[in-house]
Amino acid sequence: MHSGARRPPDRGSGAPRWPRPCGARPLRGPRPGSPSPRAVLGRAGPGRAVPCRAAAPRRHPHMEPRESWAALAAGGVAGVCVDLILFPLDTVKTRLQSPQGFWKAGGFRGIYAGVPSTAIGSFPNAAAFFITYENVKSVLPHGSASYLTPVTHMVAASSGEVVACLIRVPSEVVKQRAQVSPSASTFRILSHTLYHEGIQGLYRGYKSTVLREIPFSLVQFPLWEALKDLWSWKQGHVVDSWQSAVCGAFAGGFAAAVTTPLDVAKTRIMLAKAGSATARGNVLAALGGIWRTQGLSGLFAGVVPRMAAISLGGFIFLGTYEKTRELLL
Repeated sequence: MHSGARRPPDRGSGAPRWPRPCGARPLRGPRPGSPSPRAVLGRAGPGRAVPCRAAAPRRHPHMEPRESWAALAAGGVAGVCVDLILFPLDTVKTRLQSPQGFWKAGGFRGIYAGVPSTAIGSFPNAAAFFITYENVKSVLPHGSASYLTPVTHMVAASSGEVVACLIRVPSEVVKQRAQVSPSASTFRILSHTLYHEGIQGLYRGYKSTVLREIPFSLVQFPLWEALKDLWSWKQGHVVDSWQSAVCGAFAGGFAAAVTTPLDVAKTRIMLAKAGSATARGNVLAALGGIWRTQGLSGLFAGVVPRMAAISLGGFIFLGTYEKTRELLL
């Protein structure tokens, strides 16, 4: 999923978020319109007590085919909405990170250059992430111990990113090259890339993209959970869907900020001339080159539009995903 603007609502973990003695007063059940039963801490619905922290690890129930298809379709729709709405911010970020600089890369001209590539790739990319994320999470063991739930989320999200990047990277390569060459059409850039570099040219930057997305997920998911836990504890009941979206926006913005250097390296690798040292895809070498020529400001080029896009995108995405999934189930 594009970095992180497309992060899934947290479903199915069922782990309590703070210590509570066995047989304690049951928590209030989910409100109408809440994301899912898993959003209720400790799976405690009306008349059910929170399980002991010492409960043995167990596995999630396997997803039903209907749930899998709903997650796939809802994720795809949400991904398209976010990518198309926030495309101008993404273009600004890409041009700020380009080697030739913002104005030579097009400035504010042709702000929607490359949008056909995004429109085509968004649905399968987000759908692939969601279907992998939900199914991997459903087969991973989990327990009521608080440390185990974030691990489950991180493993499932990382798996989803690896699969989604198989679709995302070719779309991203074409899109970013169109963004810094607004006079060239998307089809022309695709044809040029295939003719001169072959299929491997479309997958240039795959490793750097995965290396960007996995740390993003490792930062975002535990932070998102911690923010929701804190908010739930402060108000005395589980967070509502809009509160979860706000937590996701803050977590996504922070994760976007700390992983910006990896995003800059990925952009440079994708935009580098074929045959150049940068085009070989060595992330550390790309980061070193940016540091030597531009310093810290170069490593964090585009951090503001990236944070804005991912924070706003997370909020939009959560709402779209929840509503679409609700309609399908």
